[in-house]
Amino acid sequence: MQKNDELILKIEDMGVDGAGIGKADGMTFFVKDAVIGDVVRAKLMKLKKTYGYARLMELLEASPDRVEPKCPYYRQCGGCQLQAVSYEKQLAFKDRKVKNNLIRIGGFAPDFVEEIMEAPVGMEHPFHYRNKAQFPVGMDKNGRLIAGFYAGRTHTIIENRDCALGVAENKIVLDIVLDFCTEKKIPAYDETTGKGLLRHVLIRKGFSTGQIMVCLILNGSSFAAEQELADRLFEKVPGMTSFSVNS
Repeated sequence: MQKNDELILKIEDMGVDGAGIGKADGMTFFVKDAVIGDVVRAKLMKLKKTYGYARLMELLEASPDRVEPKCPYYRQCGGCQLQAVSYEKQLAFKDRKVKNNLIRIGGFAPDFVEEIMEAPVGMEHPFHYRNKAQFPVGMDKNGRLIAGFYAGRTHTIIENRDCALGVAENKIVLDIVLDFCTEKKIPAYDETTGKGLLRHVLIRKGFSTGQIMVCLILNGSSFAAEQELADRLFEKVPGMTSFSVNS
């Protein structure tokens, strides 16, 4: 068995980061985006002595717990590894993860953990519950301003202004900020060169008050059009109460 080989795996468990786990020839393989109960064709990407990492190439048999993810970017984005799993099974996975950590890391007896732990309490609507989001800003290959989230273990931005976990106002704010910066020719920060101005857009909403706070994180100490952008945000964003820039 060597790198780039392909094999058929029955996914029997999930790792702490949500990757599916299958076994073959006495070795354990971690397959991102695979779900417990899936049968997959996977390509070996990295091999260690007793385990390896494989890429999902084809879903041969779908798990009964597999669902259609709400977000079209969930595979690329580093934030929602479990969206292809039913919410009930997500809760069961998190319950098992906490128990295993208490036993393995905390040193508690399994019987004691089972006795004192209560089942996790899920949400009625498990989306749009995050009141804070920080969006990195960059440029695509055509020089267009984009915002979104980093792909897993990288600083490559996956463009997404309307995250399924965030509030609806996030997209309104990002549309205004990016359109404004495009209009004023304000460049995004480039990590490779250290040049450019706009690094992140931080948005926070108070669920009890409806108030919106927007903060721009800059690569520098000044933003010449600050007041003009602030006026546009206050005019067009419902609940807008605070705007600031920080270096």
